[in-house]
Amino acid sequence: MPEKTDTKRRCVLQVLPNLISGGVERGTVDVAAALVQAGWRALVVSAGGPMVRELERAGAEHITLPLATKNYFKIKKNAETLAALIRAEGVDIVHARSRAPAWSAREAARSTGVPFVTTFHGVYGLGPFGLKKVYNRVMADGQVVIAVSEFIRDHVMREYNVPAERIRVIHRGVDLAMFDRGHVSPQRLIQLATKWRLSDSQHVAMLPGRLSAWKGHELLIDAIVELQRRGQTPVRCIMVGQDHGRPNHRNHIMRYAAARGADVHIIDDCYDLPAAYMVSDVVVSASTRPEAFGRVVAEAQAMGRPVVAPSHGGGPEIITAGVTGWLFTPSDPISLADALERALNLSEDERARIAAASIERARTLFSKTEMCARTLAVYDEVLAAKT
Repeated sequence: MPEKTDTKRRCVLQVLPNLISGGVERGTVDVAAALVQAGWRALVVSAGGPMVRELERAGAEHITLPLATKNYFKIKKNAETLAALIRAEGVDIVHARSRAPAWSAREAARSTGVPFVTTFHGVYGLGPFGLKKVYNRVMADGQVVIAVSEFIRDHVMREYNVPAERIRVIHRGVDLAMFDRGHVSPQRLIQLATKWRLSDSQHVAMLPGRLSAWKGHELLIDAIVELQRRGQTPVRCIMVGQDHGRPNHRNHIMRYAAARGADVHIIDDCYDLPAAYMVSDVVVSASTRPEAFGRVVAEAQAMGRPVVAPSHGGGPEIITAGVTGWLFTPSDPISLADALERALNLSEDERARIAAASIERARTLFSKTEMCARTLAVYDEVLAAKT
């Protein structure tokens, strides 16, 4: 194969379990689109899903392979298939975004002599006696390890002994064209407020995120009950997220809210999240475990909404406390209620100042464009090191 000196001939292969939904998937599609726009070839290998259409519309190419498997023999088979693909397509870089696919991808990259890059998207569980650490370790084996926050960088250095010089912190990016309050028409706000039966006599607190026990739905309910005890204007809590086939937890949340006397409404799918942010008085992240980053907080800030998040994980990197939002003590409903009370009782001038500061911060630090540019810079760095 002739030496590739033309940037337009470069090819990046990203691997992940599937393209159904989520932050990992969104980042993969965004980077693939940026690669195509920069004149590179963008290949993505996964088991497929609804986001494949979006990927292909951006000009990237998708190859279907069952990369979500944890079966040793299937991982070896996938590695052979990926190695053949790397050779056939002239892949220059392999970028793994999840553990199971990373095992196949790392072996394929090593056997073909192609640089291997990983993105560490979260704090993976270590399991009993730390046994899963061996399985997780593959995500720390990239020639460059991309961490989605300073919090994750510190975790990777501490738990996996990855030296700082091999880590690049690239925060997740927000699509600022989509999450722009100036692009949300009054009609969209009216339609959503009517659909959700929102009232001017109520405050609206929104918690976006899948219906998992650690996302803090019960914690938010407890905080709302505390606000009611204090005589706060009634709060309607909108929880936007799917139960991913676990209806028992959804039912538990609704029973818990009813027993406590909280006004809670669960929305399975919201097809206009920018408008949802705009009809909310405050956007809440209540996770009881540290979030790797916290994309919804950054999105809400881009829309100029007051935000509240726990003071662990990536939240403190996104929020400037008292300027763009408030941090509360993790898992503490009283501390969360205090933060919500401050957010819900802002004057119009205070709300306008927070909106301006939030939008500026999101546009400066958390844009999709910046995330993609810095990721492509990592690819350039890796290729330069190879020559």
